Amino acid sequence: MLTVSAVITAAGKNSRMRKDQENLNIPLQNKLTLPLKNGKYSSTIIETTIHNVLNTENIDECIVVLGHYCDEILPFINNINDDRLKVIKNDPIMVGLSVSLLNGLQNINSDIALCVTGDQPTVSTETFNNILNTLFNSDNPRKTISILRRRKTGKLDTAEGLGMPFAADRMELIKYLKDKDDNLNPILREIFADGFDFYGVKENHPNELININHYSEYESIL
Repeated sequence: MLTVSAVITAAGKNSRMRKDQENLNIPLQNKLTLPLKNGKYSSTIIETTIHNVLNTENIDECIVVLGHYCDEILPFINNINDDRLKVIKNDPIMVGLSVSLLNGLQNINSDIALCVTGDQPTVSTETFNNILNTLFNSDNPRKTISILRRRKTGKLDTAEGLGMPFAADRMELIKYLKDKDDNLNPILREIFADGFDFYGVKENHPNELININHYSEYESIL
């Protein structure tokens, strides 16, 4: 049985949300700490994302990578009592998403990595399970990327427009992330060009395809 760990990147500059809050003349607050109603319980974006990941089948450990606004985000992570949960901090913090993801991958021990961004609270545990099961059932999990679809589902003919969440072989992914400081999509396109199979996994709810970068997107999921 392949072992699975999760990496949640939560190290961004929050610039688009902060600009929206300034323009709307509302209090500045990091988007990962904004409140959400999770069933009967009140939570935050980062807490909901972490809970959904930790409830996924076969997750042995979960690394959250912090950077900018670490002191604001960390208290909410500390609310979660789970021995599988660990936090690391980028040093230096002025790095791209690929470096944050690499730092997380280098701090886990597993065959497979489930890679998620902290601002994806709408992605359900069921969808994470489907992403992992698609990878496990592929012909060659070591050379496969199973990813939340953006356009098509099933075996994909392009990596254009793709991002997290996805699951991949940890060591293969590390090879592509080393010596890179970039957004994720150019790296995924490089992996695709090298012959990896990409499978798009359908969302369970339309909200799962929303990236919470702007305040209007946050309002749309409330």
